[in-house]
Amino acid sequence: MNTLRIYKKEAWYDLISVWRTPGFVLPSLAFPLMFYLFFGVVFSAGGNATYLLVSYGCFGIMGPAMFNFAMNIASDRAHGWLTLKRLSPMPVGAYLLAKLFTSLVFALVIILLLFSVAALFGNVRLHANQWLIMAGLLLAGTLPFALIGLILGLTLSDKAAPGVVNLLYLPMAFLSGLWLPITMLPQALQQLAWLWPSYHLSQLGLKIISADQGFASAWHLGILLVQSMLLAALARRLFNRIAER
Repeated sequence: MNTLRIYKKEAWYDLISVWRTPGFVLPSLAFPLMFYLFFGVVFSAGGNATYLLVSYGCFGIMGPAMFNFAMNIASDRAHGWLTLKRLSPMPVGAYLLAKLFTSLVFALVIILLLFSVAALFGNVRLHANQWLIMAGLLLAGTLPFALIGLILGLTLSDKAAPGVVNLLYLPMAFLSGLWLPITMLPQALQQLAWLWPSYHLSQLGLKIISADQGFASAWHLGILLVQSMLLAALARRLFNRIAER
């Protein structure tokens, strides 16, 4: 019971700490919502509102996961908090799961905001199970991006982390077809899209509304799982290397 209480408290305090940072909260929530309002509602044509709901949903959950892990862990390393937490009796898992919990809360808020705008102003009409499956997919899809953020946080300085995350986050979104349909990109870039977890996540989401490129879900799921396992193995190696110092 005491261990469970530690996990709950660490998760709650991490969420409160991040929630009290306007420089993180406002861009994380506002950017995907503004982009969707602009391109998915105001200038929407045909079925774009539904298509862009999926793509901007993927774009929306990527940011908080990557930035929360990368910036905060890099800052904790720079200021000695990570070392202090490792030396304390608190389980290391509580520290990492707290950051994942915060990322999931932000992802959920973004999903609810986008879903509400899509239904109220974008005239998006989906079956109840489609809404639920899409929400669950996007929440689960935060994991590989959280792992990417963790790796960056363990390797970059607190000053370099925000810039490097932007250099990775924005091009990844574009090259995965989250801003423009992937079929509008040159053929070579369409092939390279298979490297990005955001592409596979968006294709799984688009399959829910029958707007994907037609590849089997098993391919996208399998690649996402392999990518997540490789990222987790690298993150664990980096974390253990820091612990040995």
